[in-house]
Amino acid sequence: MIRRTALACTLAAAAFLGACASPQPADYAAEKPVLDLKTYFNGELVAHGIFTDRSGKVARRFVVRMTGSWQGNQGILDERFTYSDGKTERRVWRLTDLGNGRYEGRADDVVGVAQGIAAGNALNWSYTLRLPVDGKVYDVQFDDWMYLVDEKVMLNKAVMSKFGIRLGEVTLSFTKP
Repeated sequence: MIRRTALACTLAAAAFLGACASPQPADYAAEKPVLDLKTYFNGELVAHGIFTDRSGKVARRFVVRMTGSWQGNQGILDERFTYSDGKTERRVWRLTDLGNGRYEGRADDVVGVAQGIAAGNALNWSYTLRLPVDGKVYDVQFDDWMYLVDEKVMLNKAVMSKFGIRLGEVTLSFTKP
């Protein structure tokens, strides 16, 4: 009886942990169209986005105009943000295709190196961003997911956290002309 109870508890714990597991890029390996960063982030793009706080309230709206270019396995993605309050920002990503669906990204406000894994129509980026807020700078973590819908549209959802506490989400819709 004790062995059955222990086995039942072990199976229940495994099921619970499995239900809590985060999605992995491999979960999307069979999805089409296949996302190729060198193809999608090449040329001009526009993204429209929002930042929602912990409660789900839209705290900020913005438009991003981007220019991407690649030479071999090295890419540049120049992002120019315009926020609804008129403020502007610029971030220039230096991307490297490491092969086998793995990417690295660097930018001046990214701490260390962003790590990306692509499979099927999805890409997951993990990175720490230096974020200026009210005269202070905070290092926040991003769990950033991109999903290619078709050859022109990609959706992006990123969860922002600090010390494991969810601060909010960024949602974007990318469009290629």
